[in-house]
Amino acid sequence: MEDIIEQLRDCNEPVAVPLELPEEDLLVEIEEQLYMSIPSDMRIYLLEASDVIYGSLEPVTVTDERSHTFLPDVAAQAWDQGMPRHLLPVCAYLSGYYCIDPDGKVQYWDGEDIAPDESGESEWDTIWHWVQEVWLRQ
Repeated sequence: MEDIIEQLRDCNEPVAVPLELPEEDLLVEIEEQLYMSIPSDMRIYLLEASDVIYGSLEPVTVTDERSHTFLPDVAAQAWDQGMPRHLLPVCAYLSGYYCIDPDGKVQYWDGEDIAPDESGESEWDTIWHWVQEVWLRQ
């Protein structure tokens, strides 16, 4: 995990207004808005690396309510489109979402069901596997 966070940091693109990392109290507020717990690996990602900007994928964030990547808004949109309520979006992609289940597995929901993404994969064991195999390889 630490190596992957370091790889993300190395790829971080400079932007005029950088994102901020949240504090634990904010994640508790976000969980209250979502009516569900954030899986532990995703929680670590949000606390330690959700300020990274890299490539065309834009994973969810929690510090700016006006952002199009604001987790509660992305989750509401995904659930409204039919994504199962036990899943939490990690990143909007094409007509679906990369999402994480309560056990920490990341899957691709294509707008109808769990399905393979462009790489032919549909599931990654952890968010860190997804970061390494999808986000960093784009």
